[in-house]
Amino acid sequence: MELKDKVVMALDEGRILVLGAQILLGFEYNAVFMPGFDRLPPESRVVKMVGLCLLLLALLLLLLPVPVHHMVESGYDSGRFHRFTTRVMTMALLPFAIGLGLDCFAVFHRYGGVIASTLGALAMFGTALYFWYILEMTRRRHGEGHPVPAERELNKREKLMLKEKIQHALTEARVVLPGAQAMLGFQFIAVLSDAFERLPASSQYVHVGGLVMTAITIILLMAPAAYHRIVERGELSEPFHAFAGRMVCAALIPLAVGLCGDLYVVVRKVFDSYEGGLVVSMVMLVSFYAAWFGYPIYRRYQGKRRMAIEVPGTRGG
Repeated sequence: MELKDKVVMALDEGRILVLGAQILLGFEYNAVFMPGFDRLPPESRVVKMVGLCLLLLALLLLLLPVPVHHMVESGYDSGRFHRFTTRVMTMALLPFAIGLGLDCFAVFHRYGGVIASTLGALAMFGTALYFWYILEMTRRRHGEGHPVPAERELNKREKLMLKEKIQHALTEARVVLPGAQAMLGFQFIAVLSDAFERLPASSQYVHVGGLVMTAITIILLMAPAAYHRIVERGELSEPFHAFAGRMVCAALIPLAVGLCGDLYVVVRKVFDSYEGGLVVSMVMLVSFYAAWFGYPIYRRYQGKRRMAIEVPGTRGG
C-alpha cells in the first residue's frame, strides 16, 4: 500500500473513533441536565465527571494528527506522520475504554450495589481492553501483521498531487466535525431543560458563550466547502488547499473553548464549586492548546533546526 493510502486510512480510522466518542461525550454532558441525575448517588456523579474528563482526553488525542499534519508536515505525507497518527489513535483507545467502563458503572449502580456495579464496569472495560489491545498484541507476538518500518521509511516524505492534498484536508475537516456537531446539539438542548434555568446566571452565560464558540467551529469547518464552490467553481488550486488547512486548524481554537466552557458548567453544577469548575476547565483548556498548537509548533521548530544542521552552509544562519 502506498504511503498516501495508509495516511488516508489512518485518518478514516480516526473518524470512526471520533464518531464513537461523540456519542458518549454528548451523553456525559447531557446527563447532568436530566431530572434523574440529581438522584444519582454521589459516587456515581463523581464517576461520571471523571468519565467526562477521560473522554475529553480521548478527543484531544484523536484530533491531534490534524494540526500536526498541517503545521509540521505542511499537508504532505511522511512515514513518521503515519506512525505518529497510528500511535496517537492507539493511545486514545485507553481513556475511551476507561470512560466507557465508568459510564457503565453509573448505569449499573441504579440497579445494584457498589460491588455489582464495579464488577460490571470492570467487565466492560476488560472487554474493550481485550479487543482493542490484548488481541492485537497477541497476534503481533505470534508474528502476524507487518513488521515495524525501517528508519529510512519513517523519514520518507511523499509529495502529493494537489488533488490528494485537498482530499486529505477535507478528510481532516470530517474528523473534527462530528465532535463539534455533538457538542452543539447538546448545547442547544440543554438551554431548554429545567435544570438549566436553575443554574447560576454566570454558568448560563458561560454555556451560551460556549455555544457561540462551537457554532463558530462548525462555520469554520464548513467554510472550505463554500469557498470551493463559490470561489474556485469546483476546481482545485493551491490557494484553496491553504485556505482549507487554515480553516481546519483555526476551528480547533473555538472548539476547545466550547468544550471547556461547558466542562466548567458541569463541574460547578455537580460539586457546587466555582473554584473547582474554574480549575478543571482551565487545566483542560491549557491541555487542548498545548497539544493542538504547542506540540506542533515545537515539532516544526525541531524539524527546521535539524534541517539547518544537516544541510551544509545553513548552520548558524
